[in-house]
Amino acid sequence: MTEMKKIEKPIVGYQVITPEKRAEEAKAKEEAEKADIVHMHEAVQRPEVLMGSTYKIKTPLSEHALYVTINDIILNEGTEHEQRRPYEIFINSKNMEHFQWVVALTLLISAVFRKGGDITFIVDELRAVFDPQGGYFKRGGKFMPSLVAEIGEVIESHLKTIGMIEDESLSEHQQALIKEKRAQYEARKAAENSGTETDKGDFPPDAQLCNKCNTKAAIIMDGCLTCLNCGDSKCG
Repeated sequence: MTEMKKIEKPIVGYQVITPEKRAEEAKAKEEAEKADIVHMHEAVQRPEVLMGSTYKIKTPLSEHALYVTINDIILNEGTEHEQRRPYEIFINSKNMEHFQWVVALTLLISAVFRKGGDITFIVDELRAVFDPQGGYFKRGGKFMPSLVAEIGEVIESHLKTIGMIEDESLSEHQQALIKEKRAQYEARKAAENSGTETDKGDFPPDAQLCNKCNTKAAIIMDGCLTCLNCGDSKCG
């Protein structure tokens, strides 16, 4: 039943609110709200204080570690459009051997961060850099083609933390399958090497390099090469 309202004042004008008119008003309101949303761009002013994270990189290439600090800016704070975006990066180490290119890299990456838009491409670009003298294996068996590539991996990890890159973690089913495969492999090796000691590490010492995750964690199980780190299998 339609609600009745008493008109107390003279009618001086009127308009019919059609569905099209309502749609236009809704669109105008939405555009006005979007206009108030701040996106990352070069003109965004740096606040006095930024939230950041520092990551430690320890490689066999140097006795001194590398420390990567990424500071983030909070856009549209306190609203439903709140975003955390990287604003600048600093790389420090006691080792001054790579000082020039490290400074250049921090300036360039920081400039890319402040450009805004989709900056995730920088991860692939850095991870594609190969050291002509050969890469190295991180603790745990993962191969790094260069120090620059590991810096790219750190940036990727940070972007996953703040939600700019989707974290493609293994599902519970995949984790359970890998755990089962590893238990089977270790039981078989224990039977073969009964009475002898074997090296204990993150992955079996005779594991092969996985082409998918670059980790020495691929083993032959039931005639199939299976990675104990990422779950990749040649048998599907």
